[in-house]
Amino acid sequence: MITLLNTRYFYLSLVLVCLCLLGFGLYLEHVRGLEPCPLCVFQRIAFIAILGVSVIAAIHGPRHWGRYLYNGLLLIASMIGGSIAARQIWLQHLPADQVPECGPGLDYMLDAFPLTRALGMILRGSGECAEVDWLFLGMSIAEWSLIWFVIFFILALISIFTAKQAIR
Repeated sequence: MITLLNTRYFYLSLVLVCLCLLGFGLYLEHVRGLEPCPLCVFQRIAFIAILGVSVIAAIHGPRHWGRYLYNGLLLIASMIGGSIAARQIWLQHLPADQVPECGPGLDYMLDAFPLTRALGMILRGSGECAEVDWLFLGMSIAEWSLIWFVIFFILALISIFTAKQAIR
């Protein structure tokens, strides 16, 4: 177990899982016709960040400090993605009268407002982020995303602690 979470196979498995998750998201968007809300787009970006770090780590095959660096980046991307997913889940469970109004589209916000203001508006979420268009086993896309972000976070954390034991 100690060596498994600190090998290229570990990072390649994260690459494979992220590719599957992103591929399924693209399937839902382009085949099933589900339009991603701004919070969904940012969750995808977090999955892409995990994918990118995992690809680089798999190629590099880190030892010692590299394990801490890559796993630290995985922790950060997982926390950010998980926070965004948690925000969307919160919006989805608000009573109908408390759901915020639908806002302008993501492209418009990024074009019309300064980046910091647009990011603030996006991360607050809007009515479209509260809609649940797809369920699997009774859970929304955001809930499944949160589960995956938690799994990535736990695996990266375990990998950091097992790296300490492997160095000794």
